[in-house]
Amino acid sequence: YQIIWATGRNQYDIVKENFEKVSISIKNIKDVKAVSYIYNMEELINIADLVICRSGAMTITELAICGKPAIFVPLPSKSANRQEDNARVLEKLGAAKIILNHELTGEKLAGQIDEIICHESKLEKMGKLATKIAPSNVEEKIYDEILKVVKNKKSD
Repeated sequence: YQIIWATGRNQYDIVKENFEKVSISIKNIKDVKAVSYIYNMEELINIADLVICRSGAMTITELAICGKPAIFVPLPSKSANRQEDNARVLEKLGAAKIILNHELTGEKLAGQIDEIICHESKLEKMGKLATKIAPSNVEEKIYDEILKVVKNKKSD
């Protein structure tokens, strides 16, 4: 595998220090590019075979539009599990797998990755299923709404 890992801006130095404690340079991990933030997310999603990520609403939308299978690790919340609810939408379609944060282990993640990525037909099928919830004609809908607002302002 080749991995592009966005640690998060606030976590990068912590992750780097933890690797250094076991004599590993975060900049020299074979087949891994660790960064604090990804500015060209759409580009990377488009070239990825499989996306492993949290499951915020925008992430779900981006994956659906790009038709990418995913393994979600929803961000846990004490008040509401919105990320888990988001992830379940794609899971029910067959477009994603979920590993809850408290269940995440290296072995479990590697098993899920292998189960998906080693079977090209499964990978492709999951990607196609993801597109079923992709919003359509978004640009036209936005244009129509802006046009309504402009026309209402003009008549005022």
